[in-house]
Amino acid sequence: MERLSQPLTNAQLEILKAFSFNLDSRELSEFKKLIAQYFADRAIGEANKVWDEKKWDNDSMNEMLNTKMRKSKK
Repeated sequence: MERLSQPLTNAQLEILKAFSFNLDSRELSEFKKLIAQYFADRAIGEANKVWDEKKWDNDSMNEMLNTKMRKSKK
């Protein structure tokens, strides 16, 4: 068995403990959706925080959408 180069995170350990049994395909699918939703909610929360900190509004977004913001590679 191959050794891990770094230890498991606290989240990984909790998941291993909580799911020390097999899930059926429906349960596994629901679990994957739950995890994906959790991380999506976190990303949205962070985006909302930046939006508020920078005091952006719809006009700001429209301006960004119509502005070339990437630097060209040389």
